[in-house]
Amino acid sequence: MPYFAYKARNNRGEMITGGLEGASPEAVADELARSGLTPIEVVPGKATATFTLALPRLLQSRVDELDLMLFVRQMHSLLKAGVPILRALTSLAESTAKPAFQSVLNGLKDGLSTGRELSVSLHRYPAVFPDFFINMVRVGETTGRLEEVFLRLFHYYESGIDLRERVKGALRYPAFVVIAIIGAIVVINIVVIPAFAKVYAQSKVELPLLTRALIGTSDLMLHWWPALSFGLVLAVVGLRVWLGTSVGAYHWSRILLKLPIVGDIVHKAALARFAKSMAMGHASGLPITQNLTGVSRVVDNSYIASRIEQMRDGVERGESLTRVAATTGVFTPVVLQMLSVGEETGDLERLLDEIGDMYQREVEYEVKTLSGQIEPLLTMVMGVLVLIVALGVFLPLWDLGRTMLTR
Repeated sequence: MPYFAYKARNNRGEMITGGLEGASPEAVADELARSGLTPIEVVPGKATATFTLALPRLLQSRVDELDLMLFVRQMHSLLKAGVPILRALTSLAESTAKPAFQSVLNGLKDGLSTGRELSVSLHRYPAVFPDFFINMVRVGETTGRLEEVFLRLFHYYESGIDLRERVKGALRYPAFVVIAIIGAIVVINIVVIPAFAKVYAQSKVELPLLTRALIGTSDLMLHWWPALSFGLVLAVVGLRVWLGTSVGAYHWSRILLKLPIVGDIVHKAALARFAKSMAMGHASGLPITQNLTGVSRVVDNSYIASRIEQMRDGVERGESLTRVAATTGVFTPVVLQMLSVGEETGDLERLLDEIGDMYQREVEYEVKTLSGQIEPLLTMVMGVLVLIVALGVFLPLWDLGRTMLTR
């Protein structure tokens, strides 16, 4: 993508120079305007400038939410202690143990050294800092509450990471059982069924349909395992590529919401994240349309994100937040009622926080009982598999025994 050098003024009237990538000068000017800057001049930059940004961008994907959580917590502590922001970034860049994040922090530090605001520098790393993060920082800079914004971001990331770890812990045992079932199926098809198939072939007894199906499946795995392995790898890669597209992510997110047990947890977790993010943006003074745009990119569900963007479009047309939320079909009656009361009383922030806390508690409870909900299903699956294998293997033996007795 072409690189453009720009000159712009911030909200204090100070001249800022720098560079951004964009499809055209107009696109770069629009990006600057969204960042709170007034563009003065946008011209094509030197080719070498593109190279200087390439390496940090390659490293961005390795910076995760845990890094961001530690970053905002440390920034809050340093700013609260009265450390200037440039010095704070320098200290964090020198102390971080992850080279990828060190490169990002050095880039932010260099941006501040050239006169850019922190929110403008954050725009250089869109894969690391989501729009919601950048918008919150911009509001903190404008209102002089940057320290408070960093603390809010810390609590936001902390709760998200804690919930994710709880889900992983709850799924650990079911995942182990599923792996054990798959391993047992492979062993049965490779070792057990071929041994019985030789006995059946010598007896020349007519085999039941279930036994023939098991022997056919075993022969398929034994003789075509390279093709099956390749097909499995191809399917996994294809699925990952499809999920990486906007269409694939949208449809998969919609499917997730309809799954038994898991779908309810995903839905409530998304609602909790929506409410918490909205409350945090509202408390920091973000305009509601800008707040909705940022929230749509942090709910971790493309289907719900598209509905939140639909809400933003409705609000821009002058409709109330509750009315447009009701038309999306993704919010529960409790959420809609709380939004309505919040708009009427002007206490939207507190009520959104209550919604977020309520759904977060429900998600935590359901995650805690997730193993107990999945275990009966896994037990039933294991029982069905054992029954199929037992009937398929032993029915011909019973027929063979009856044939020998009649002789």
